[in-house]
Amino acid sequence: MIRITAVDNLQLIVIAVVQGVTEFLPISSSGHLILIPALTGWPDQGLPMDVAVHLGTLAAVVLYFWRDLVSLASTLRRPWGRLNATSREGFDRHRFRSIAIATIPIVFVGAAYTIFDVEPALRSVYIIAVNSIFWGILLYVADRYGQGDREMKDMTLRQAFIVGLMQCLALVPGTSRSGVTMTGARFLGLKRTDAASFSFLISVPAVAAAGFLGVRDLIKIGNLQLIHDAIFSGTMAFLAGLAAIAYLINRLKKHGMLPFVVYRILLGVGLLVWAAYQ
Repeated sequence: MIRITAVDNLQLIVIAVVQGVTEFLPISSSGHLILIPALTGWPDQGLPMDVAVHLGTLAAVVLYFWRDLVSLASTLRRPWGRLNATSREGFDRHRFRSIAIATIPIVFVGAAYTIFDVEPALRSVYIIAVNSIFWGILLYVADRYGQGDREMKDMTLRQAFIVGLMQCLALVPGTSRSGVTMTGARFLGLKRTDAASFSFLISVPAVAAAGFLGVRDLIKIGNLQLIHDAIFSGTMAFLAGLAAIAYLINRLKKHGMLPFVVYRILLGVGLLVWAAYQ
């Protein structure tokens, strides 16, 4: 049964902006959404609001990468012969296959996660703190020592599947979907901007599927105020997410992940100290 929570406008704005920013920066959106009620004393915003803000960030990805997505979709209308990956059509087809392969693990793992209702057991400040520190350090190692000169066209389907497996780890709060997939891509040798772009593109099918189920549940509930709040928070998350994508892509052209790593470690340590005194 879906929990319905009364949420005021200030909380809606905070939830939306936090989700929009943290979904794309490698610092864990799910972890921050769980921390909002834990640190502020506000009631947990509930799954409908989480779904709404994730759909908002999905819309941000679609708008930012709309040319890429249209180009990828166009490959479905053309015969699937063997093409040179260096041609535009061959590159698009290779990306389409890579995204499809990377999506397979989250379909099965995500289904099991939902069926067995694992999520409540993982909504822990300690889990978020430990994951924030551990995956932050691993992100630094991958970014600092990964041989990051390869482009997306050089990624094999096996490597795409590995990044897809990494994406499943983000079901545990504090891991960061963008962070863990970029970590995997950097370890596999992709340069920063291509690692980020692939991370964002493989989020589209996964978030779209979860969002469809969430919208269906919202419609079934039929609560007009809840639907209004979901649209408002989703719009705010869309705007924040669009800004975050542009910022990260531009930053990664010249700079590394160190600021995000430092933030994750400080956040994790701070949470452990905070939790110890609760």
